[in-house]
This record gives sequence, structure tokens and C-alpha cells, in this order.
Amino acid sequence: MAELKDFAEQLVNLTVKEVNELANILKDEYGIEPAAAAVAVAGPAGGGEAAAEEQTEFDVILKAAGGSKLAVVKLVKELTGLGLKEAKGIVDSAPAPIKEGISKDEAEGLKKSLEEAGAEVELK
Repeated sequence: MAELKDFAEQLVNLTVKEVNELANILKDEYGIEPAAAAVAVAGPAGGGEAAAEEQTEFDVILKAAGGSKLAVVKLVKELTGLGLKEAKGIVDSAPAPIKEGISKDEAEGLKKSLEEAGAEVELK
């Protein structure tokens, strides 16, 4: 039981890049579609206690690529450190998280950059 709890904690603490790598492994080696893996890794939402406190970590969510999809894909690639194929996959699957658990300043900077490239972005 303790091993499963440790495993669950590891899954919850994965970065966006690690989730994408895990999704690729699950698809390529086990035939499991990445969309199902992303749902499993997303985990439960925060409770009411977290809402009462001031939010210190933000998620940058790409809602839509907008008119200049290529520019948005290139920017997502640059911001996340992912390969071009993975960045395109994120943009194509919008709404999708770009970065999670980052500071407010960093999140607002990413949002501004993505909006300047033509994307629709949301902070959570």
C-alpha cells in the first residue's frame, strides 16, 4: 500500500515535459492513448482549504492557438523545452497546460508572450 501511495505522489508531481514523455512511452510501448494517460496523471482538484489561501502557484493553459498557429507552436517549443512535434501536439490538443505550478510573475509573462503570438491563454 505504501508503494502505491509513493507511486501516486510521483505521478502527481510530474512536470508537463515528464507527462508528455510518459504519454509517449505509454502510447509507443503499451498502445495506451496519451489522452487517457493525461487524465490519469491530472489527479484530483484542490480542496476548499486551498481556495481560502492566496494562490501562489499558477498554471498557464493554452485555450486556442489563434490565427498564427505556427508562431504559437514555436513559442510553446521555446518556453517548454519540448521538441517541435511535442509542442505541436500541445497546441493541437488545446485547451492544454503549457506550464504548471509556477509563480504569478512567470505565469503572467508566459501569458503575455503567448497572447502576443496570437494565442488565447488562461491562468488558473
